[in-house]
Amino acid sequence: MGKMYFLFFIFLSSFFVLSSCNDWLDVKPNNEQVTDDYWQSKEDVEAVIASGYYYMRTCVPNYIKWGELRGGTFYSSNAADNKLQDFNLTPEYALCDYSSVYKVINMANSVINYAPSVKDRDNTYYDAVMNSHLCEAYFQRAYNYLILAKNYKEVPLILKAYVDDNESFDIAKTTEDSIVMQVKQDCLTALGTGAAKGTYEVDWQTKGRVTKWALYALMADACLWSEDYDECIKYCDLILNATDNFRPAFMKNTNDWYNIFSAGNTNESIFELNWSYALNQETNNFASLWSQSSGSRLRFTNVATEKLKAETQELIDNGMVADGRMGRMLLSTYVPESGTLIGWSTSNTPYMWKYNGTDVQDITGGVRAYQDANFIIYRVAEIILIKAQAEIMKGNYREAVELINRIRNRAGLGYFNDIDTNAEGADIQISQLDEFTLLEEVLNQKQMELVGEGKRWYDLLWFGRIGNNKYRQQFIDAVVEGNQTTNQSWVQSVLQDKNAWYMPLPQADIEHNSLLVQNPYYASGN
Repeated sequence: MGKMYFLFFIFLSSFFVLSSCNDWLDVKPNNEQVTDDYWQSKEDVEAVIASGYYYMRTCVPNYIKWGELRGGTFYSSNAADNKLQDFNLTPEYALCDYSSVYKVINMANSVINYAPSVKDRDNTYYDAVMNSHLCEAYFQRAYNYLILAKNYKEVPLILKAYVDDNESFDIAKTTEDSIVMQVKQDCLTALGTGAAKGTYEVDWQTKGRVTKWALYALMADACLWSEDYDECIKYCDLILNATDNFRPAFMKNTNDWYNIFSAGNTNESIFELNWSYALNQETNNFASLWSQSSGSRLRFTNVATEKLKAETQELIDNGMVADGRMGRMLLSTYVPESGTLIGWSTSNTPYMWKYNGTDVQDITGGVRAYQDANFIIYRVAEIILIKAQAEIMKGNYREAVELINRIRNRAGLGYFNDIDTNAEGADIQISQLDEFTLLEEVLNQKQMELVGEGKRWYDLLWFGRIGNNKYRQQFIDAVVEGNQTTNQSWVQSVLQDKNAWYMPLPQADIEHNSLLVQNPYYASGN
């Protein structure tokens, strides 16, 4: 990791407190490094925390592409993106570049390393405030390392802030197990301070800044990934069984589902990255990934489209009337031709809509006035389904079915396999289920519920890895089925090598970091 690729900059301003949404969303880094003498006041720490969120927002296109393109829900019409979805990516391609993610990590490292020294210079920088800042920094670092582990498996684990051009960053890769262990330790350290907030004084910050709920969600995610199912369930329950007045809460009403995306910062949200055109004329660029134009980058695959149709038809069969939009499928997708809300004519192309639309009435063609939809990192529906995965792996099928039904019922769907866990005879029905059938349903619900939220590839990859790869072939089959841009026999062949499940490290870093070794699949010249 050469130093020319580690020159990370922040917004240096110690003259105001970043308290309003406009302040936080308008933080733009200046070309100055975080040197030792920068850290003078609590406002300086706050500015670096804000820069961490700024860099996370710049990561969103990669969060989406890395989490979706290999998962078979979307395919890209862009030649460079094709390389990722077809498992032909080489280290020179921009999609391999993880520098924006490491920028977040460097901002977090800066706060973790230097915030304690500010107490000696600013007598108004109390322990509670400092520890609250540290909680945010630990989350920023941990979340982005988990993303790196899911995509690259092994990367350099850097826990020290970069402040000096003369400092060497020739650093070897760290094992995935050690990275995930560090992710968990960061979360535990943050929670151990007791300073992780449940709410902030400013309403939008409760969803747009890190809270204890976000740390619980990240721990649940990391524990599921590492197959630590007891701990996963524990942290899910800290969210799902909470009694705090302002806890994140599952929105049960089907008709409220779209508000999660159109309005943003809803009760169901745990943590999301915020934009606001109204406050400072700022837009994002990730909604354009699903543009309605013929040059749209990401489109639904044929397999995913059939799932969208099937769910829509089930809602119709259940008596739901399509008055505007109907259920989560027509709330998250858009069929551009009029008169096709029911029926899904084969001539229509469904588009991803949850980040573009404004309200139910705009199904005939209206879009957001500005591309400033928030991007959700975690929400309660995902936690419900994460817990269901862990319960299945623990053999707790009743609990898993109850959780699955919560998601299905909110979507307007019937009980899974017609199993009402409160009805007579449910135990017999549940006893006839098996692990694979339940996992398949959970993964299907996650695909439909979290469509376009950058989760699908990681869910499939988790499925292929668990239990010493016991579902390896089923994982490969699912990836092959969803891929429609390359030869299926190629995908079947390449995925037999588990190293091909991960991306190559950037070529520039390989060349400038003498200790960095390429992912074995790509190093072998395949």
